[in-house]
Amino acid sequence: MSETLKNQKEHILKLLKEKSVMKQDVFRNTVASFEMVKKCVDEIAKELNAETQAIDKRIVVSTLETTSHATQLKVAGDMLEFFMHTNVFEFEKSHAMYRTGYVKQNEYNSYCGIINVYNFLADSFKFNRLNDLGYLVCRIFVNREMKFFIEARGPIGVKYSSFSDAPLNQEQLHEIINDLIIYAITFDLFTPPIEQVREVSVNEIQEKVSSINLRTGKRLGYGTSASYDEDTNMYI
Repeated sequence: MSETLKNQKEHILKLLKEKSVMKQDVFRNTVASFEMVKKCVDEIAKELNAETQAIDKRIVVSTLETTSHATQLKVAGDMLEFFMHTNVFEFEKSHAMYRTGYVKQNEYNSYCGIINVYNFLADSFKFNRLNDLGYLVCRIFVNREMKFFIEARGPIGVKYSSFSDAPLNQEQLHEIINDLIIYAITFDLFTPPIEQVREVSVNEIQEKVSSINLRTGKRLGYGTSASYDEDTNMYI
């Protein structure tokens, strides 16, 4: 074997031993974190539903695990969809995390799995309105040491903006999910300006009556468009 082939093989084995093993650790931790998410969602739904049924039986809090990587939490008129991505991600070198001592200490600490949380209208699923939009309200990043940080709107995004000192645990997730529920309930459906919805074709009104083809979302009303914030990867 030539020296070049020998060096190449050694380099490949080193990458597999270090980088590939690290990514497997990240994936394992992301799966474990998502299992905790599902458990917290179930516990919160049971607790809240017991209380809300005593207040008003029309207010339902429930859960539905749609796949092994996705679960839904319905809170009255809102639906929070928790979705775990199966891949491991790295960040642009301009990201603020590269200025932290934690990542400078070991660059592999920056590799993360992602749990995305979307906010939909519950009616979008109930009436099978396939063109309705949901909004990305939270991204939970988990690394090889089970440490995490969050990108989100509101106080939760500030509170968890840097990698945690300790591994993610069930109590923290319980608080995070409660904050997301509060955000979803207070994030209201707006009606669009009348000028934007004055005209409607026969086809459009038939589609509207069928509740399928006209988009609805909390910042869409029924026919307007949302504004996308590229800095946060979220709709506003």
